[in-house]
Amino acid sequence: MITLRITQFILLSLAVPGASLLAQSESSPETASSSLWSMIEQGGWAMVPLSICSLTLIYLAIHCTRETKPVRFGNEALADRLEGLCKKGKIDEAFTAARQDPSLLGRSLAAGLPKFDSDSAFATSEKVDETVREQFELEEHNIGQWIHYINVIASVSPMIGLLGTVSGMIGAFQTMSAGGMGRPELLAGDIGEALITTATGLCIGIPAMIAYSYFNNRLNNQLVENAQRANAICESLPRS
Repeated sequence: MITLRITQFILLSLAVPGASLLAQSESSPETASSSLWSMIEQGGWAMVPLSICSLTLIYLAIHCTRETKPVRFGNEALADRLEGLCKKGKIDEAFTAARQDPSLLGRSLAAGLPKFDSDSAFATSEKVDETVREQFELEEHNIGQWIHYINVIASVSPMIGLLGTVSGMIGAFQTMSAGGMGRPELLAGDIGEALITTATGLCIGIPAMIAYSYFNNRLNNQLVENAQRANAICESLPRS
């Protein structure tokens, strides 16, 4: 009996789009056209959290674009300047130059260079290197948490869409049990809710997955590139 009902539901689902197209062709242009707002209304309750997810995704994309700019991490000119000063033993000048630069490379070396002591150069060089690594790990955590939220949206949005699909199918079966078998138009709203929420969830989840991969790779590339620059600067410190 359940299998028969499911088969009837699938056949009606396939028949409704053709019936709706025929009805639109015979109706007036004003009736045939459907606005975006009417589609959102037809999507039902699931469109509310999906709308929140879409707006949050836009905000996170803008924020992560700003946070992962290369200028925020460092540049080759600063690295060459600091490395040259450290090789000459001008640690104070290197510290001043690093403190004046707002990038991650400058901030990490500004935190590490004060720990260098020429009297025990080898031991303090290790402390400088450790402090620089801690600053890079902290920056990775601060930016990475925002990128992680994009991954959450990529995972949650299709699930919300699927939940809306289940809700629409439940409504369709309830309509069928209430006597809607002979009137497919009564199922149009429930079927529309099921299809619209699924499509909306996928339309949010797929770009979110792409954005997560892009920003995660962008962050890692900048961290690796500037970590190599920081290591070169730490290696240039006197160790005798």
